[in-house]
Amino acid sequence: MPQLIVRPGPGLRGHIRLPGDKSISHRAILFGALAEGTTHIRRFLPSTDCWSTVRCVRSLGVQISELSETELLVHGRGLRGFREPDDVLDCGNSGTTVRLLAGILAGQSFTSFVSGSAQLRRRPMYRIVVPLRQVGATIHGRDEDRLLPLLIRGGRLRGIQFELPVASAQVKSAILLAGLFADGPMVVREPGPARDHTERLLRAMGADVRVNQAMVTVVPRDQSLTPLDLEIPGDFSSAAFIIVAACAVPNSKVLLEGVGINTTRTGLLDVLREIGANISVENEREMGGEPVGDLVV
Repeated sequence: MPQLIVRPGPGLRGHIRLPGDKSISHRAILFGALAEGTTHIRRFLPSTDCWSTVRCVRSLGVQISELSETELLVHGRGLRGFREPDDVLDCGNSGTTVRLLAGILAGQSFTSFVSGSAQLRRRPMYRIVVPLRQVGATIHGRDEDRLLPLLIRGGRLRGIQFELPVASAQVKSAILLAGLFADGPMVVREPGPARDHTERLLRAMGADVRVNQAMVTVVPRDQSLTPLDLEIPGDFSSAAFIIVAACAVPNSKVLLEGVGINTTRTGLLDVLREIGANISVENEREMGGEPVGDLVV
Protein backbone atom coordinates (compact mmCIF):
# COMPACT_ATOMS: atom_id res chain seq x y z
CA MET A 1 0.00 0.00 0.00
CA PRO A 2 1.43 3.44 -0.92
CA GLN A 3 2.56 5.52 2.05
CA LEU A 4 2.59 9.27 2.50
CA ILE A 5 5.37 10.41 4.82
CA VAL A 6 5.27 13.96 6.20
CA ARG A 7 8.43 15.33 7.84
CA PRO A 8 8.83 18.65 9.68
CA GLY A 9 10.35 21.37 7.57
CA PRO A 10 11.67 24.90 8.07
CA GLY A 11 9.35 27.85 8.51
CA LEU A 12 7.29 29.04 5.58
CA ARG A 13 8.82 32.08 3.90
CA GLY A 14 7.82 34.21 0.93
CA HIS A 15 5.01 36.24 -0.55
CA ILE A 16 1.97 35.26 -2.59
CA ARG A 17 -0.62 36.99 -4.71
CA LEU A 18 -3.87 35.06 -4.47
CA PRO A 19 -6.56 34.57 -7.12
CA GLY A 20 -9.39 37.12 -7.20
CA ASP A 21 -12.42 36.77 -4.97
CA LYS A 22 -15.14 34.58 -6.49
CA SER A 23 -18.14 36.47 -5.09
CA ILE A 24 -16.82 39.82 -6.30
CA SER A 25 -15.84 38.40 -9.71
CA HIS A 26 -19.46 37.38 -10.31
CA ARG A 27 -20.73 40.81 -9.29
CA ALA A 28 -18.15 42.70 -11.34
CA ILE A 29 -19.37 40.99 -14.52
CA LEU A 30 -23.08 41.47 -13.78
CA PHE A 31 -22.83 45.06 -12.56
CA GLY A 32 -20.42 45.98 -15.34
CA ALA A 33 -23.03 44.75 -17.83
CA LEU A 34 -25.56 47.14 -16.23
CA ALA A 35 -23.19 50.10 -16.45
CA GLU A 36 -23.15 52.63 -19.28
CA GLY A 37 -19.67 52.16 -20.73
CA THR A 38 -16.72 49.82 -20.36
CA THR A 39 -15.73 48.24 -17.05
CA HIS A 40 -12.14 47.03 -16.88
CA ILE A 41 -11.76 44.01 -14.58
CA ARG A 42 -8.37 42.73 -13.47
CA ARG A 43 -7.65 39.68 -11.29
CA PHE A 44 -10.91 38.06 -12.39
CA LEU A 45 -11.27 34.53 -11.03
CA PRO A 46 -11.43 32.22 -14.10
CA SER A 47 -13.45 29.53 -12.34
CA THR A 48 -16.17 27.47 -13.99
CA ASP A 49 -18.88 29.25 -11.98
CA CYS A 50 -17.62 32.72 -12.91
CA TRP A 51 -17.47 31.75 -16.59
CA SER A 52 -21.14 30.72 -16.28
CA THR A 53 -21.91 34.32 -15.37
CA VAL A 54 -19.88 35.55 -18.35
CA ARG A 55 -21.72 33.17 -20.68
CA CYS A 56 -25.16 34.30 -19.46
CA VAL A 57 -24.30 37.99 -19.75
CA ARG A 58 -23.06 37.48 -23.31
CA SER A 59 -26.35 35.75 -24.13
CA LEU A 60 -28.10 38.97 -23.09
CA GLY A 61 -26.25 40.93 -25.76
CA VAL A 62 -23.33 42.25 -23.70
CA GLN A 63 -19.89 42.17 -25.32
CA ILE A 64 -17.09 40.94 -23.06
CA SER A 65 -13.51 41.13 -24.33
CA GLU A 66 -10.91 38.75 -22.86
CA LEU A 67 -7.52 40.44 -22.61
CA SER A 68 -6.36 37.37 -20.68
CA GLU A 69 -8.08 34.74 -18.56
CA THR A 70 -7.95 37.12 -15.59
CA GLU A 71 -8.42 40.49 -17.34
CA LEU A 72 -11.71 41.36 -19.01
CA LEU A 73 -13.48 44.34 -20.53
CA VAL A 74 -17.26 44.41 -20.01
CA HIS A 75 -18.93 46.72 -22.51
CA GLY A 76 -22.02 47.62 -20.52
CA ARG A 77 -25.38 48.30 -22.16
CA GLY A 78 -27.05 50.16 -19.29
CA LEU A 79 -29.92 49.13 -17.06
CA ARG A 80 -32.36 48.58 -19.92
CA GLY A 81 -30.06 47.72 -22.78
CA PHE A 82 -30.15 43.92 -22.58
CA ARG A 83 -31.68 41.96 -25.44
CA GLU A 84 -34.01 38.99 -25.08
CA PRO A 85 -31.93 35.77 -25.14
CA ASP A 86 -32.68 33.34 -27.97
CA ASP A 87 -32.05 30.28 -25.79
CA VAL A 88 -32.16 29.14 -22.18
CA LEU A 89 -29.65 30.94 -19.95
CA ASP A 90 -27.43 28.14 -18.65
CA CYS A 91 -26.03 28.98 -15.20
CA GLY A 92 -24.03 25.78 -15.01
CA ASN A 93 -23.56 24.84 -11.36
CA SER A 94 -23.51 28.41 -10.07
CA GLY A 95 -26.17 29.39 -7.54
CA THR A 96 -24.73 32.91 -7.38
CA THR A 97 -25.26 33.33 -11.13
CA VAL A 98 -28.89 32.24 -11.15
CA ARG A 99 -29.97 34.13 -8.03
CA LEU A 100 -28.33 37.47 -8.85
CA LEU A 101 -29.28 37.20 -12.52
CA ALA A 102 -32.92 36.60 -11.55
CA GLY A 103 -33.02 39.96 -9.80
CA ILE A 104 -31.77 41.69 -12.94
CA LEU A 105 -34.08 39.77 -15.29
CA ALA A 106 -37.06 40.71 -13.11
CA GLY A 107 -36.62 44.30 -14.28
CA GLN A 108 -36.27 43.58 -18.01
CA SER A 109 -39.02 44.01 -20.59
CA PHE A 110 -38.79 40.47 -21.99
CA THR A 111 -39.12 36.82 -21.00
CA SER A 112 -36.15 34.67 -20.05
CA PHE A 113 -35.69 30.99 -19.21
CA VAL A 114 -33.01 30.16 -16.65
CA SER A 115 -31.62 26.70 -15.89
CA GLY A 116 -28.40 24.93 -14.98
CA SER A 117 -26.74 21.63 -14.16
CA ALA A 118 -28.57 18.65 -12.70
CA GLN A 119 -27.25 19.60 -9.27
CA LEU A 120 -28.38 23.22 -9.58
CA ARG A 121 -31.82 22.07 -10.74
CA ARG A 122 -32.20 20.31 -7.38
CA ARG A 123 -31.42 23.42 -5.33
CA PRO A 124 -34.40 25.42 -3.98
CA MET A 125 -35.15 28.74 -5.66
CA TYR A 126 -38.32 29.66 -3.82
CA ARG A 127 -36.51 32.15 -1.61
CA ILE A 128 -35.91 34.39 -4.64
CA VAL A 129 -39.22 33.58 -6.34
CA VAL A 130 -41.32 34.92 -3.44
CA PRO A 131 -39.81 38.42 -3.16
CA LEU A 132 -39.36 38.90 -6.91
CA ARG A 133 -43.02 38.07 -7.44
CA GLN A 134 -43.95 40.56 -4.74
CA VAL A 135 -42.10 43.35 -6.55
CA GLY A 136 -43.95 42.60 -9.80
CA ALA A 137 -42.11 39.94 -11.81
CA THR A 138 -43.84 36.85 -13.20
CA ILE A 139 -41.94 33.68 -12.34
CA HIS A 140 -42.82 30.02 -12.90
CA GLY A 141 -40.81 26.86 -12.38
CA ARG A 142 -40.90 23.16 -11.56
CA ASP A 143 -42.25 21.69 -8.35
CA GLU A 144 -44.73 24.49 -7.69
CA ASP A 145 -42.19 27.14 -8.76
CA ARG A 146 -39.51 25.95 -6.36
CA LEU A 147 -36.96 24.50 -8.81
CA LEU A 148 -35.20 25.32 -12.06
CA PRO A 149 -35.82 25.81 -14.89
CA LEU A 150 -37.47 29.16 -14.16
CA LEU A 151 -39.45 31.33 -16.54
CA ILE A 152 -38.89 34.99 -15.61
CA ARG A 153 -41.02 37.64 -17.26
CA GLY A 154 -39.96 41.12 -16.29
CA GLY A 155 -42.41 43.88 -15.60
CA ARG A 156 -42.90 47.24 -13.96
CA LEU A 157 -41.44 46.71 -10.52
CA ARG A 158 -42.52 48.40 -7.31
CA GLY A 159 -40.45 49.13 -4.28
CA ILE A 160 -41.32 47.05 -1.22
CA GLN A 161 -39.99 46.28 2.21
CA PHE A 162 -39.01 42.62 2.51
CA GLU A 163 -37.82 40.83 5.62
CA LEU A 164 -35.50 37.91 4.93
CA PRO A 165 -36.50 34.77 6.89
CA VAL A 166 -32.81 33.77 7.07
CA ALA A 167 -29.68 35.76 6.30
CA SER A 168 -28.59 35.24 2.69
CA ALA A 169 -26.30 37.46 0.64
CA GLN A 170 -27.58 35.95 -2.62
CA VAL A 171 -31.27 36.46 -1.88
CA LYS A 172 -30.60 39.95 -0.54
CA SER A 173 -28.65 40.75 -3.71
CA ALA A 174 -31.44 39.53 -5.99
CA ILE A 175 -33.91 41.89 -4.28
CA LEU A 176 -31.52 44.84 -4.27
CA LEU A 177 -30.74 44.37 -7.97
CA ALA A 178 -34.45 44.32 -8.75
CA GLY A 179 -34.60 47.56 -6.79
CA LEU A 180 -32.54 49.30 -9.47
CA PHE A 181 -35.60 48.98 -11.75
CA ALA A 182 -38.34 49.73 -9.20
CA ASP A 183 -40.62 52.75 -8.94
CA GLY A 184 -39.56 53.45 -5.37
CA PRO A 185 -37.13 52.43 -2.63
CA MET A 186 -36.45 48.72 -2.18
CA VAL A 187 -35.81 47.81 1.45
CA VAL A 188 -34.38 44.52 2.73
CA ARG A 189 -34.33 43.70 6.43
CA GLU A 190 -31.76 41.12 7.50
CA PRO A 191 -32.17 38.83 10.52
CA GLY A 192 -28.40 38.58 10.89
CA PRO A 193 -25.13 39.50 9.19
CA ALA A 194 -24.44 38.43 5.61
CA ARG A 195 -21.83 39.34 3.02
CA ASP A 196 -22.24 42.89 1.74
CA HIS A 197 -20.29 42.74 -1.53
CA THR A 198 -23.35 43.79 -3.56
CA GLU A 199 -23.97 46.92 -1.50
CA ARG A 200 -20.33 47.97 -1.64
CA LEU A 201 -19.86 47.50 -5.38
CA LEU A 202 -23.18 49.08 -6.32
CA ARG A 203 -22.33 52.12 -4.21
CA ALA A 204 -18.89 52.36 -5.83
CA MET A 205 -20.64 52.39 -9.22
CA GLY A 206 -22.91 55.26 -8.26
CA ALA A 207 -26.06 53.51 -7.00
CA ASP A 208 -27.93 55.04 -4.07
CA VAL A 209 -27.48 52.30 -1.47
CA ARG A 210 -28.17 53.08 2.18
CA VAL A 211 -27.34 50.82 5.12
CA ASN A 212 -28.90 51.38 8.53
CA GLN A 213 -27.99 48.55 10.88
CA ALA A 214 -30.01 45.53 9.67
CA MET A 215 -31.83 47.45 6.93
CA VAL A 216 -30.46 47.91 3.40
CA THR A 217 -32.20 50.24 0.94
CA VAL A 218 -31.71 50.83 -2.78
CA VAL A 219 -33.22 54.05 -4.08
CA PRO A 220 -33.62 53.77 -7.88
CA ARG A 221 -32.23 56.45 -10.14
CA ASP A 222 -32.80 57.20 -13.81
CA GLN A 223 -29.12 56.93 -14.78
CA SER A 224 -27.23 53.68 -15.26
CA LEU A 225 -24.32 52.53 -13.15
CA THR A 226 -20.90 54.10 -13.68
CA PRO A 227 -18.25 51.76 -15.14
CA LEU A 228 -15.15 51.07 -13.08
CA ASP A 229 -11.50 50.22 -13.53
CA LEU A 230 -11.57 47.44 -10.98
CA GLU A 231 -8.99 45.08 -9.53
CA ILE A 232 -10.71 42.21 -7.74
CA PRO A 233 -9.38 41.75 -4.19
CA GLY A 234 -7.61 38.50 -3.38
CA ASP A 235 -9.92 35.77 -2.15
CA PHE A 236 -9.82 35.48 1.65
CA SER A 237 -11.12 31.91 1.56
CA SER A 238 -8.08 30.91 -0.50
CA ALA A 239 -5.83 32.87 1.86
CA ALA A 240 -7.15 30.97 4.89
CA PHE A 241 -5.13 27.81 4.19
CA ILE A 242 -1.86 29.70 3.91
CA ILE A 243 -2.60 31.86 6.95
CA VAL A 244 -3.25 28.82 9.14
CA ALA A 245 -0.18 26.99 7.83
CA ALA A 246 2.07 29.99 8.53
CA CYS A 247 0.63 30.27 12.04
CA ALA A 248 1.17 26.58 12.73
CA VAL A 249 4.75 26.22 11.46
CA PRO A 250 7.39 27.90 13.67
CA ASN A 251 9.70 30.55 12.20
CA SER A 252 7.31 31.36 9.36
CA LYS A 253 6.85 34.76 7.76
CA VAL A 254 4.50 35.05 4.82
CA LEU A 255 3.18 38.12 2.98
CA LEU A 256 -0.18 37.78 1.25
CA GLU A 257 -0.66 40.72 -1.10
CA GLY A 258 -3.93 42.50 -1.82
CA VAL A 259 -6.32 40.30 0.17
CA GLY A 260 -9.94 41.28 0.72
CA ILE A 261 -10.47 42.03 4.42
CA ASN A 262 -14.21 42.64 4.43
CA THR A 263 -15.28 41.98 8.02
CA THR A 264 -18.12 39.72 6.85
CA ARG A 265 -15.41 37.30 5.67
CA THR A 266 -12.50 37.58 8.10
CA GLY A 267 -13.73 35.86 11.27
CA LEU A 268 -10.77 33.49 10.99
CA LEU A 269 -8.36 36.36 11.72
CA ASP A 270 -10.21 37.20 14.92
CA VAL A 271 -10.05 33.59 16.10
CA LEU A 272 -6.35 33.18 15.31
CA ARG A 273 -5.44 36.44 17.01
CA GLU A 274 -7.39 35.41 20.12
CA ILE A 275 -5.25 32.28 20.45
CA GLY A 276 -2.01 34.21 20.02
CA ALA A 277 -1.27 34.39 16.28
CA ASN A 278 0.80 37.36 15.11
CA ILE A 279 -1.05 38.68 12.06
CA SER A 280 -0.81 42.27 10.87
CA VAL A 281 -2.49 44.18 8.05
CA GLU A 282 -0.40 46.63 6.02
CA ASN A 283 -1.13 49.02 3.17
CA GLU A 284 -4.89 49.14 3.79
CA ARG A 285 -6.89 50.55 0.88
CA GLU A 286 -10.14 50.17 -1.05
CA MET A 287 -10.88 48.44 -4.35
CA GLY A 288 -14.37 48.86 -5.72
CA GLY A 289 -15.65 49.77 -2.28
CA GLU A 290 -14.01 46.72 -0.68
CA PRO A 291 -11.39 46.98 2.09
CA VAL A 292 -8.12 45.40 1.00
CA GLY A 293 -4.79 44.92 2.72
CA ASP A 294 -1.51 43.03 2.68
CA LEU A 295 -1.48 40.36 5.39
CA VAL A 296 1.77 39.58 7.19
CA VAL A 297 1.73 36.29 9.13
